[in-house]
Formats: sequence, structure tokens, C-alpha cells
Amino acid sequence: MHDDQGILTTAIQLIFTLEPELVEIVLLSLKVSITAVIMATLISIPLGTLLGTYRFRSRDFITGIINALMGLPPVVVGLAFYLLLSRSGPLGNLELLFTSSAMILAQCILITPIIISLTQQSIEDLFKQHELQFKALGAPTLLTLRPLLRDARTSLFTAVLAGFGRASAEVGAVLIVGGNINHLTRVMTTTIALETSKGNLELAMALGIILLIISFTITSLMIVVRKTQSV
Repeated sequence: MHDDQGILTTAIQLIFTLEPELVEIVLLSLKVSITAVIMATLISIPLGTLLGTYRFRSRDFITGIINALMGLPPVVVGLAFYLLLSRSGPLGNLELLFTSSAMILAQCILITPIIISLTQQSIEDLFKQHELQFKALGAPTLLTLRPLLRDARTSLFTAVLAGFGRASAEVGAVLIVGGNINHLTRVMTTTIALETSKGNLELAMALGIILLIISFTITSLMIVVRKTQSV
């Protein structure tokens, strides 16, 4: 039997003493997730804006695919990347399997549909509100993008935060493509799973507390952003 109070106390001590292994894992986790979010944002904002403002024949079809991809199981993404990046796969010569780069790509694929969908909805709602005004002014759609993006900036920031929250909590895909290798691809979520199975609950608890703090911070920021938008 584990002493729950003792485990919690030790976990808190690991956090406040900045235990080197803990710090290494947290920093790698943040590096992977932040990089994935930046990549996904650079892809998602333009695509979401395009889908939110332009009307073309396959728009509804593309939107449907993106919405479906939002529910894509992470382990499926991990398996797909594993097959692509393995030595016998088409991208095996890149030697990315079991590296942080593979984890970044997997997270990017998982969160891109989320940011695209949220961006599209925000931009489309604003575009509908001002569409008649834009037409009366004779402004081409391309020239309307700048004011739309400016007005939607808080919603876009919320979309990016949602993507980061999804990325930081990911375990299935990063475990498959990263391999959970110590000092190389071991992030918070995969370490929690590993250390719990080994019975090292102190480290798992410490990382769990940090993940909760990150999640709470993201949620709080989203609430603040929404309140700011409504003012």
C-alpha cells in the first residue's frame, strides 16, 4: 500500500526543488507541444480564413472532412506515422521515427483540424455580419481579410489555446512515434503512464500536478479572452 499523503508530499518536493529529471521532461513536453502548435497555427489560420470567407464548389466537402478529422483517434495517427517513418516506410530515409520531430508532426496533425474548424467558424460568423457592408463598399474579399482577422483575434487566440491544450495532453500518438525514450522522447504524458506502471508514483504525481496547472492556466486564459471579447 502506498502512503497517499507521502506520495503527494514527495511530488510537491520534486516540483519545488526543480528535480533535474522532472525539469527535463517538462521542458521537452513544452518544446514539442509549442512547436506543434506554431506549425499547426501557420497552416490552420490561412485555411480556416479561406473556408470562412470564400464560397467554392468543394467547400462543404472539405469542411466535413476537417470536422471528421477533429475526432481522429490519436493512436491511428501514431500508427500511420509509424508506418510512414519506419525503415520500410516511404519516409524511412528521413530517420525521424523515435525522435521529437516525429512527435511534433503527430501532434500537429492532431490539432490542425481543431484550429482550422474554430478559425473557420469565427471568421465565417464575422464575415456574415459584415458581408452586406463589404458588398456596398464594393470591397473585394481579399481586402476584407485584414479587418476580419483583426476583429477575430481573440477568437483565434482561443483556438490556438485549445490546440495547445489538446497537444499537451496527447499520449497515444507520441508514445507510438516517440517510443518514450529516456532523455530523448520522454514527455509528461508518456512518463506518467510509464512511471505509474512501474510504481514510481511520486514522479507520476508531480508530472500530473504540472499537467493540471497547465490545463487550468489554459482554461483560465480562454475564459479571460472570451470575457475580453464580450466587453
